[in-house]
Amino acid sequence: MGVKSKAAAAILVLLLFLGSLWLHGGLDYHWDSCLKGYNQGNTLHHQLYNSSGADGAEGLKVIEGCPGQTFQVSMLLSHLQAASELTSDILLQPYLSSWDELVRFMEALGPMVGLISNEIETKTSIIRQLALLAEADPEAELVGPDIHSIYGEVTETGGKTDKEASQHTGAYHSVRTMIWTELGRGQVNFHHQTDSGCRTLLRLHRALLWLKLFLEKLSETPVAGRLRSPSELCREAYQGTLAHHHTWFVRKAAELAFIAMPERAFFFRLVCVQNQEELSMLLKRVVQSLGEVYDRTQSALEENGMLDLP
Repeated sequence: MGVKSKAAAAILVLLLFLGSLWLHGGLDYHWDSCLKGYNQGNTLHHQLYNSSGADGAEGLKVIEGCPGQTFQVSMLLSHLQAASELTSDILLQPYLSSWDELVRFMEALGPMVGLISNEIETKTSIIRQLALLAEADPEAELVGPDIHSIYGEVTETGGKTDKEASQHTGAYHSVRTMIWTELGRGQVNFHHQTDSGCRTLLRLHRALLWLKLFLEKLSETPVAGRLRSPSELCREAYQGTLAHHHTWFVRKAAELAFIAMPERAFFFRLVCVQNQEELSMLLKRVVQSLGEVYDRTQSALEENGMLDLP
């Protein structure tokens, strides 16, 4: 085995170890394989610009799809918007579906990030399994405040009314119903690690901030005529978010993984855009939706003292 082969093997072992540790303290990202089936002759099947010509995210129509890609940004936006349907809560089913799409995004970035995808899927599976068990348990009723304190007001632009929301509420219907149910049943431990939905949600929540910040940075316009590399942006986003919850070893291993981050042109192809301007408009829309989900989840966790669950 030559020097290069040994070095590659060492990095692979390191990253495999990273994958097993990542979500223990926070969570992170994925990459898996190069783009499949991209045809240079493909033109945009989406209409990126609204005829009204508004700026950034507001001027962007929901795209129909990107041919040949497993990750579909249109599906991600759809799930994020569905998760935010209520006034101040997050619906869990579309929230988890959003993560399914984000996993596809991270897996598309190559094998280094792809090593972490199973850990994220494990976290979403925990919450899904808890929801299934709650549905099967006749005593698994909502424990906590009256339903009207969960869905207090309705936005001027719409959203479900209290009556409509109460007709579809179960223990794991939303972030807030899950929190209050698990608190009421004593499933949340503030001193020891558990597989509660609340602790699992916190790990996903931290990772969502990392992704949001990374995509926000990726949408930035050139600085001094230069666009920074996705690798640099990803590392910077990590240092400002998940790194605070990881050990020194995991932080160093993560930075090694960023070296293999694809170049910017990869992201153009991934979402079927032609240039940075189009990518910026699209990502601003995604970041806005991610921010809405993140902020509501942050509020729910903070109100119940759950931002530091072990």
